[in-house]
Amino acid sequence: MVLDTNNHSVFLLHYHLIMCVKYRNNVIDDEINEFLKNVFVKIQDRYSIKLEEFNHDKDHVHILFKAEPKSELSKFINAYKSASSRLVKKQYPRIRKSLYDEMFWSQSFCLLSTGGVTVDIIKRYIQEQGEKDEKEKRSKKQSYKIQIISND
Repeated sequence: MVLDTNNHSVFLLHYHLIMCVKYRNNVIDDEINEFLKNVFVKIQDRYSIKLEEFNHDKDHVHILFKAEPKSELSKFINAYKSASSRLVKKQYPRIRKSLYDEMFWSQSFCLLSTGGVTVDIIKRYIQEQGEKDEKEKRSKKQSYKIQIISND
């Protein structure tokens, strides 16, 4: 295991962030996902955050990132949601008709530390988001559950 360091500490802080489109509207495609990812990369340094993995389904995104102890996660998430919402509606005006009251993101989000499973399992889970074959997806979710149980 390789630990991160700064002037005063040694750490390894991985987080899994899940954000949903308001009312789970299906507006995220590959092009919009790439745009949202680029917005994340543009602002991450201001908050001492580094993107590890980013992927989507039609109505939500999964993001794996590393942070430093000084990172203000809630401020970063709010800044990201605000900037990405404004910019994606400007860049892709076609999605406005699919949004409720022009709100892109739901107010809530899910942020998980990744200590319960290996980062590789989370990366694989994120990479496989948006698969078309639901049977395959359910089968893989079962295998993740088995791996998670065996990692404890």
